[in-house]
Amino acid sequence: MNAQPRIEQHRWSIILAGGEGQRTRPFVEQWLGYHKPKQFCTFVGTRSMLQHTWDRADRLTRHDQKVTVVSRDHHRFLWDHVEPHTGGRMLFQPSNRDTAAGVFLPLTYVRKWDPGATVVVYPSDHFVYPEDRFVKMVWRAVWSAERLRDRVILLGVPPTHLELDYGWIHPGPPLGRTPGVTVYGVEAFIEKPSLDQAQTALENGGLWNTLVFAAKAETLWALGNDAFPDLMGCFEELDRAIGTSQEGMVLEAVYKVLPHYNFSSALLQRFPERVGVIELHDVVWNDWGQPDRIMTTLETLGISPAFPQELVTRAVRVIHDD
Repeated sequence: MNAQPRIEQHRWSIILAGGEGQRTRPFVEQWLGYHKPKQFCTFVGTRSMLQHTWDRADRLTRHDQKVTVVSRDHHRFLWDHVEPHTGGRMLFQPSNRDTAAGVFLPLTYVRKWDPGATVVVYPSDHFVYPEDRFVKMVWRAVWSAERLRDRVILLGVPPTHLELDYGWIHPGPPLGRTPGVTVYGVEAFIEKPSLDQAQTALENGGLWNTLVFAAKAETLWALGNDAFPDLMGCFEELDRAIGTSQEGMVLEAVYKVLPHYNFSSALLQRFPERVGVIELHDVVWNDWGQPDRIMTTLETLGISPAFPQELVTRAVRVIHDD
């Protein structure tokens, strides 16, 4: 009998929503007449990408155990989204310091509030369908992370084509089974692959890296210390200030000197032996980082967009011309 997703006390969601969406900017500006980061846009239906992500997260963790990381400049976009979603916590980055900081800033707070936490990390600009199936697969990653406690458990997508913009995962031998799926070890990650590297990965069972993952908070913190101790030293300083009158001042000071690291290339690619992967089957997944991906996905599923279709062609032409 398959186990079913349920909400547990020490599980937290981390939502990464601090990006500016530069590659979709020409398309969005033609559509709306002004710049709006894609996670705040409603490309289909009535919910923005961020709202979709929040709704999925709330099916596995409590409302008040959801932490969303946004840019300080995103206030004007954010408040239109918050009212229907009571609970949750917002962290405003003083500036963008790449994806490692995006993960470890909220982890600093979660670890302070709940040292025994399991965290689930979601980018906020991904399309998934159907959502029920995706949520069940995320829950299986959580279940695995709580049993394989020394591993970060990622979701990897079987590729449909050659892709150079995505990171690739080379799965290794099985580590064990969760209810209904197998968790594999990881032999290697390739971030920003060359054409030859991506072709080899495609031909040898490689998976696309979704950057949706689950881990024990302490496991992820220890991995961060091994990958970039200078960045983690900054967040250790913030940890000591959380809940004090100095918290805001320390956050500002930390971000003035915080180094830039990419989570995938600086951590996952260096320590594949400390990661596991679950294949995300029977789910349409796409990183909507480019306007043509948005349109291709909706056309494949037969879903009408919330924007004029001809705008995608114009935006793609602008990108190519640049």
